[in-house]
Amino acid sequence: MPLPDLHVAAIALVRDRRVLMVTARGRDVHYMPGGKLDAGETPAEAAAREALEEVGLVLDPAHLVEAFTVRELAHGQAEGRHVRMHVFLAETDAAPVPSGEVGEVHWVGTADADRCPPAGVEVLRRLAASGLID
Repeated sequence: MPLPDLHVAAIALVRDRRVLMVTARGRDVHYMPGGKLDAGETPAEAAAREALEEVGLVLDPAHLVEAFTVRELAHGQAEGRHVRMHVFLAETDAAPVPSGEVGEVHWVGTADADRCPPAGVEVLRRLAASGLID
């Protein structure tokens, strides 16, 4: 019996043709700022909450624009488990700062795909195909 998908939401904050990604403390894998949905939470609400928790950005869920959803093998999970990530375009002039379990923030493009798990690689591919990042 297949494992259920992990449902997560993330923000895509693009500046100067690069997208914001984070690394957890003591790790070198680049992730989208985001995480699992809490009970009763919409994907947009989860994306905004995780942006605040991980990179200190205050975002209004009503102003997040859902760009796409990716479904890929989940990094660091049981074999065959997939992640379903709702990706929202975010806009803010505020500077993201690492907080919580996040150790560093990074501005990345497709050249950094080798540092990303499968879902992150697909997000980079789709953002590049949309002409938003290099």
